[in-house]
Amino acid sequence: MRERIDVSEIEAQTKIRAKYLRALENEEWALLPGPTFVKSFLRTYAQALGLDGKALVEEYRLHHERPSEAMLEPIVSTAQGSRTRGRPARPGPDQGPSRRYMITVGAIGTVIVVLVILLIAGGGSSGSKPGAGGSAAHRRPASKGARASSRGRASSRSQAVALSLRPTSLVYVCLIGDDGRKLIPGVDLQAGESTPTFHARRFLLTLGNSSVTMFVDGIARTVPPSPEAIGYSITKAYGRHRLTSGQLPSCT
Repeated sequence: MRERIDVSEIEAQTKIRAKYLRALENEEWALLPGPTFVKSFLRTYAQALGLDGKALVEEYRLHHERPSEAMLEPIVSTAQGSRTRGRPARPGPDQGPSRRYMITVGAIGTVIVVLVILLIAGGGSSGSKPGAGGSAAHRRPASKGARASSRGRASSRSQAVALSLRPTSLVYVCLIGDDGRKLIPGVDLQAGESTPTFHARRFLLTLGNSSVTMFVDGIARTVPPSPEAIGYSITKAYGRHRLTSGQLPSCT
């Protein structure tokens, strides 16, 4: 606390879990794995804080460690291969996977690699046989760009909406298609004068009055009477949507 160091920082530095660090601070020895780990944690924690780890371990031994526990503490094997006495150390909280687990995973991975190689070899031998139209190696597959372009055109066609107009009397029409293209550039259409069928993902339409029948994907739609100009946004997904006066497209 005096050094203004957060517990999470010490946890990342020492690899000791925060709950064990708090147990050390509060001397809650029952929450720790055992005397051996307590002393190891004390040394590591003291080193991280710049304290005397040896003195802390000695104090723990004098006040909290029972003689029986000291006798059972495992002795580390020497370079000459002396055998470890006492009970085996319990695995620490951050100990990695066991050797048996790693061997099992390695064996499974080897089997998978062998199966994949066999499948590839089998597929290559069967695909190398020439067919009636010649060797398969001479058939060039369609490029990714061509496939993507074909999918794009199909998607555009599925999203496009068809629109034509048939005036019943003189009516002003401004029709704008995709990319702002003016399909009917703000002209007066006469009664009985049918327009071509236009296709676009979205139409913006301004009508001077309601004297017109709209054919949206072949379905006739009338325009309700209005004392002012009428505007629509027309798409495949949302159909015919009425625009406010401020949203009316202009062909001027």
